[in-house]
Amino acid sequence: MGRIVLGLAYDGSDWHGWQTQPDRHTLQDALQDALARFLAQAAVPTVCAGRTDTGVHALQQVVHLDTAAERRDESWVRGLNALLPPSVRVQWARPVAADFHARFDARARTYLYLLHSAPVRSPILRGRAGWVHDALDGDAMRAAAGLLLGQHDFSAFRSSQCQARSPVRTLQQLDIQRQGDFFIFRFCANAFLHHMVRNLMGCLLMVGRGRRPPGWVGEVLAGADRRRAAATFMADGLYLAHVAYPHAPGLPLETAAQAMRRHMGIPLSW
Repeated sequence: MGRIVLGLAYDGSDWHGWQTQPDRHTLQDALQDALARFLAQAAVPTVCAGRTDTGVHALQQVVHLDTAAERRDESWVRGLNALLPPSVRVQWARPVAADFHARFDARARTYLYLLHSAPVRSPILRGRAGWVHDALDGDAMRAAAGLLLGQHDFSAFRSSQCQARSPVRTLQQLDIQRQGDFFIFRFCANAFLHHMVRNLMGCLLMVGRGRRPPGWVGEVLAGADRRRAAATFMADGLYLAHVAYPHAPGLPLETAAQAMRRHMGIPLSW
């Protein structure tokens, strides 16, 4: 029995998130069905680095599985992609040590949020980018973002359905770049709570629109009360872009900026 790691990219627009659910259209079910057919096995359980929600995309999702089957790396990629829906693609496959764990060995996860700021929403970007019709103050949003960095109780930004044992997380990076009519937000943390990024986006945009001062975000954080924060922002522009494994060399992971450039054609300076 050996352990295989897969790197996946997917358009989450038409999926009910990653995690398998009864009678739901999920990415884990699609991958495990393709694996069962590819390996001619009844069931092939998988473990992912981060369980993305409904409508959320991935530029680099990391998944591990155990199997006695032996295949070349390129055979995993070509064989599974022939069986997966067009919105899901295996980017690479590698054998790893038996004690590697896609979730527990991850030391950081990076999400990018692609936001389109324009008077009219582009139908071409529906499902691929978030949208606001207002002009945004990037400097004000960056000032608010600085108040969120570090280790905090992020209860004000967690979903009521969040099952995490602790609301404490360490937000290592929260950067904002502008490219023409687009803003790209980078969130990097040791782990995220359910809807945490989308709830943070809702508050940052309240500041960017001039409806709240930057210091308000710090007050919401300190209050640890979800009712004081802004509404959850749309999932459309959210991408799992990078997972860090400092003790697992050899995985062909790109930086978040490299992944965004390759998949979306958007250059970033990070």
